[in-house]
Amino acid sequence: MYLGYDIGTSAVKAVIIDAQGAPRYQASVEMAVDHPKPLWSEQDPDAWWQACIAATARLKADGAPLAAVDAVGLAGQMHGATLLDAAGEVLRPCILWNDGRSFAECAELEASVSDFRVRSGNMAMPGFTAPKLLWVRKHEPEVFRRIARVLLPKDYVRYRMTGELASEMSDASGTLWLDPARREWDDVLIAATGLDRARMPALFEGCEPVAALSAAAARALGLNRVPVVAGAGDNAGGAVGAGVIEPGQAFLSLGTSGVVFVVSDRHYAHPEKTVHAFCHCLPGRWHQMTVTLSAANSLAWLAHTVGRTVAELLQPLGNHADEETAVLFLPYLAGERSPHNDPRAVGQLHGLDNATDLADLTRAVLEGVAYSFCDGVEALREAGVHIGDIAVIGGGARSALWRQILADAIGLPLTYRVDAEVGPALGAARLAMIGVDAGEREAAIARVCRQPPASARHEPNAARAGYHRAKLARYRELYRLTRHMNWRDRPTG
Repeated sequence: MYLGYDIGTSAVKAVIIDAQGAPRYQASVEMAVDHPKPLWSEQDPDAWWQACIAATARLKADGAPLAAVDAVGLAGQMHGATLLDAAGEVLRPCILWNDGRSFAECAELEASVSDFRVRSGNMAMPGFTAPKLLWVRKHEPEVFRRIARVLLPKDYVRYRMTGELASEMSDASGTLWLDPARREWDDVLIAATGLDRARMPALFEGCEPVAALSAAAARALGLNRVPVVAGAGDNAGGAVGAGVIEPGQAFLSLGTSGVVFVVSDRHYAHPEKTVHAFCHCLPGRWHQMTVTLSAANSLAWLAHTVGRTVAELLQPLGNHADEETAVLFLPYLAGERSPHNDPRAVGQLHGLDNATDLADLTRAVLEGVAYSFCDGVEALREAGVHIGDIAVIGGGARSALWRQILADAIGLPLTYRVDAEVGPALGAARLAMIGVDAGEREAAIARVCRQPPASARHEPNAARAGYHRAKLARYRELYRLTRHMNWRDRPTG
């Protein structure tokens, strides 16, 4: 058996798969996110490790045979700046992927390296890691002087598991310190943030074993001292779980954030279209990606605001994807990445009147998130990326109604597969399975990373195209007309 962890933003998830790759046991432990100032988003790194221990204990309580686990894999939220001193102690809370304070530092970073986008393959955005370090150097100089290592969230968890300072290609791509084409650190990009290669972790491919669990970590988790593989950023991990590993294959992830992810056989960079060009976690593969910062989180926000559960919001809507609402929702609760790169963007509800009810608001949120995905798909197409059939994964994808609204709005078929909601944790477990396979690596990848069987397929309804086309135009115009009114100030510290 093989154990995968997904170090998410709202929860740590754990899944155990059997020798055939089928999920047998699952557990999840929720976590809090701190927002001490506008645009700020932080977490305590120790909370990730404690959540892993708690999730593993829940697996054991559910009857999982932990002694049968042969290897461990990790996936996790990308871009988070976890700063360690020379003793390996955390210097400050981790600055997360949806933190927007380093907007000004992005411009400074690109100005300091004339070929920045050529080297990194990406536009500097506040969510990425490198601008966060410029912000720390400027606003927390005492902390910056003490930095001995910078780790990404899942890599910090592996450090707690093994004592090794390591990362892998997919997650490292999102730091803006990696040359994705060569799959190695770029000294010029690192130096632009006042650091050097000595402060970077060693790089592995995602399916390569890094080290065994330490004796202390094995005791804390209740596992044997098994190998821990390098793992993946959450989206690449989700791709492995969905079997999206060959050029042209794609998935749409409807998690806390939202992603459209397309695999390629080489590094294609199109930063001007806000398309991310990263390494895949599997060797010899890359991917292009667009990101919506608040996808399923938008529905969770509405549920929390009105004191209902998500299920209670969705139940009155049934599966009626052909019903309409005049209400329009911009899902920019944490700013937006693709296609605007605008951390100051704000969420909006437009078109309310005395007849507006909770069902209207719920449907507007489902549609608004779908339109943010439309923007992502258009950005990928403008960048020359071909998108065919799309697998849909993530917790929000459990809603058949939402899946159909997405297919109708985007105009492409969506395939929902068995175990699609397991997501990156399943990919992490698969990487662990590949990592200890004694056979040839590509053969193991092909054998382990098969696409799960389809459980539902959603063809776009041509009769809905006019409705969504008109509403998408209003959605884009609302952002354009109100952008100058956004209340979020550029961060000053």
